[in-house]
Order: sequence, then C-alpha cells, then structure tokens
Amino acid sequence: MKEREIAFGRFEKDRNTLKYRCPARHHGYECSGSDRCPVRSGIRIPLEENRRIFTPIARSSYQWKRFYNKRSAQERINSRIDTSFGFERHTIDGLEKTSLMVTISLSLMLAVAVGRTAEKQPELIRSLARTG
Repeated sequence: MKEREIAFGRFEKDRNTLKYRCPARHHGYECSGSDRCPVRSGIRIPLEENRRIFTPIARSSYQWKRFYNKRSAQERINSRIDTSFGFERHTIDGLEKTSLMVTISLSLMLAVAVGRTAEKQPELIRSLARTG
C-alpha cells in the first residue's frame, strides 16, 4: 500500500480547528486499506495546539505558498531599503522624517523599475546604477 500525505480538508471557524482528511476519500479514489485506516473519517487539530505551526491557512496549501511568497518579497524590499539606501545606519530623527525618507526611497525604486521597463531592460529592473 502506497502511503500518501494526509489531505487538508478545511479550516473550521466555529471549532477553531484544521480538518485533515484521508487522501483517498478527499481525492475520490478507492483505498484497499480503508477498513484499518486510523484517519478514515479525518482528524481535527485545534489551532491552540501550536499557533506558530497550525494557522487558519494550511501550510500545505497553494494559498499559503502565495501568501508566503508575498512575505518573502516584502523582506527583499526591506533588505534593499536597509542596504542600498543606507537605512541600516541612518541618523534620521523622528517618525515623520523617517517615513518621508522611506517614501522617497520606495518612489525611487518604483521610478527605476518603470524606467527600465520603458527602456526594455527588464534584467536591470532592480539595479540603481546605470550599467547599459
């Protein structure tokens, strides 16, 4: 019998649990071991079990992957602001001045991207220095 990863069923908001189902039943195929399967009817995992691991969006889902890719993209932007624009060792005092400088930095990044796209240089879209 081939073992398969248990299938994510859904997030049950009223119970605050994640429901996982038998992969055979979830995907609609017959399983020869269904009579002795311990998760035949499914299992529920309360989010309180471990809030860092069990979230309303299952880590095995495509939705989680898209969500996490957005987070990774944001971390790359934060890193670029820190390193390329010198915010790691800034001497700006006050929230308003810092917000203004970050806004100017983000505007400059966007302007460079638009300019590189207009010049048909997509490989240089993240480059602040003129190389070609």
